[in-house]
Amino acid sequence: MADVVSELRQQVGVETILDTASLSMRARNYWDSTPLEALALARPRTTEELSRILSVCHAHGQTVVAHGGLTGVCDGDRSTAGDVIVSLERMNSIEEIDVVGRTVTVQSGCRLQHLQQAVEQLGLFLPLDLGARGSCTLGGNVATNAGGLNVIRFGMTRGMVLGLEAVLPDGTVISSMNRLLKNNSGYDLKQLFIGSEGTLGIVTRVVLALKERLPSTNTALVTIDRAEHLATLLREMDRRLGGTVSSFEAMWGDYYREVTAPGGHHSPLGRQHSFYVIVEARGPDPVEDEHRFQAAVEAALQGGLIVDAVLPKSETERESIWKIRENFEALRRYEPLFLYDVGVPLRNMLEYVEGVRSDLQERWPNSRLFVLGHIGDGNLHFFVAPEVKGNNVNELHAASDEIVYRPLAHIGGTVSAEHGIGLEKKAWLSVSRSRAEIELMKTLKRALDPKCILNPGKVIEV
Repeated sequence: MADVVSELRQQVGVETILDTASLSMRARNYWDSTPLEALALARPRTTEELSRILSVCHAHGQTVVAHGGLTGVCDGDRSTAGDVIVSLERMNSIEEIDVVGRTVTVQSGCRLQHLQQAVEQLGLFLPLDLGARGSCTLGGNVATNAGGLNVIRFGMTRGMVLGLEAVLPDGTVISSMNRLLKNNSGYDLKQLFIGSEGTLGIVTRVVLALKERLPSTNTALVTIDRAEHLATLLREMDRRLGGTVSSFEAMWGDYYREVTAPGGHHSPLGRQHSFYVIVEARGPDPVEDEHRFQAAVEAALQGGLIVDAVLPKSETERESIWKIRENFEALRRYEPLFLYDVGVPLRNMLEYVEGVRSDLQERWPNSRLFVLGHIGDGNLHFFVAPEVKGNNVNELHAASDEIVYRPLAHIGGTVSAEHGIGLEKKAWLSVSRSRAEIELMKTLKRALDPKCILNPGKVIEV
């Protein structure tokens, strides 16, 4: 394997290929500070360099793991001491912002927040937004088909990608940098790579569709004490605000109380309620939009859908409300703590959550379940704390998986709404995908990566 490292250095330069000794100061990912394991780490600056790297690895049958911002939670970025890691950290440029055509061409290593700020300065808006915006990269967003906070109005990453460039496992470059909103000329090849988690090719450049930046943003944090009012409030706000609702983020009371306990986030409302919802709408007219938004919240109060509400008066206050939803560091005091990302039909959501809670408490009477999610698109995030000491963590995790994932098969749910499959959820893929679908995935993998060198073992087993 040392021959692979030597040949890689000959092809792209010594400074581009870091060896094992150079990786000791790098953490495995955002969530795990364990030192990174790999045979070598390649940091190409161009698509052409990446092509040469993969060509060498393909010739040697060398396994390759792609790295973006390392914010994933499903072990899709996990590497071993025998893998070559390809990090796109040096391919981070914004190549072009087309104000007329409202598109942006960007390299995969660019941070999401950096891109958001760049297009905003030109009066444009990238709808993709998630809590890890400061660390995650566009390549990772595309590879996992990221969702986030604005899906209810603007959709997933897939709907924003007009074109992309990717390098196949053998080094072949597929450049489909389409900039048109409508293009029906043959197969839409970019869709093969969006959501494939780096198993079919490594995305190097992306063309994204942009929107006009809307000057008006109105936000409210509201409380609900009756579970059935969650779905009704979503429909009422959407109806009264004429489709301008961009976020509808619900937090169950146990989550809210935990992260706003003393030493945590400031709570602008009483902490005794069953549910807390952040409603946000974006529009074109600051004066009229604010009036309409306040009227919608008042109507919800008068109609008994919500119990209380607070509307931030400044951007600082708005950010403090969003931190309650996005920053859950307070939960890290629980050990072990298992994170889940599932998709559930809205009509089954409440029953499903209570079923999971009941099953967890039956298995572990002292267990804790913290729930929040993008309710408008059926995406729930669970934090499960078994509160059992001295047991094997892997056994606890497996039992927790069974409780969370098994019921999804009966209600048409999914084991991953936005974070992908990686290694962690691979055993449960059949809950969400039929045997025929999984076999087709394997066929695609074998066709594009017959040596199975690219992100091996992730998503599916070939």
